[in-house]
Amino acid sequence: MADEVCVPINSEIDIVTARQKGRELAAPLGFSSTELTLIATAISEVVRNIVEYARRGEICLSVIQNGDKRGIRVIASDKGPGIPNIKLAMQDGYSTGKSLGLGLPGAKRLMDEFEIVSRVGKGTKITMKKWVYKNAR
Repeated sequence: MADEVCVPINSEIDIVTARQKGRELAAPLGFSSTELTLIATAISEVVRNIVEYARRGEICLSVIQNGDKRGIRVIASDKGPGIPNIKLAMQDGYSTGKSLGLGLPGAKRLMDEFEIVSRVGKGTKITMKKWVYKNAR
């Protein structure tokens, strides 16, 4: 598999595809099965937001390296309505939709790094990273 794969997001079915591609890319890096589930869940949350609010977008998954650290980077982007108040959107329980409001704050907690850039009327870009941590013994 390549070191980067992008998945166009147009419908709910693409959530499953994005999760699978994330697992396929992350598994050879040495993530535990639990970490693979966390990565897949974070991918689900940001892709679900694209489907629900922007209708379409893209998620790009890539293997990254920083010194001797390896990991996965997830970039979810869309050209949807944008998020008027990122601080509010990142609060647990806040939702403009019918969900529980766990999406963005939940995804942030599941990953090691999380950045969101959004402009009203222009779209949103979320960058998340998860690093492989070898068990210290």
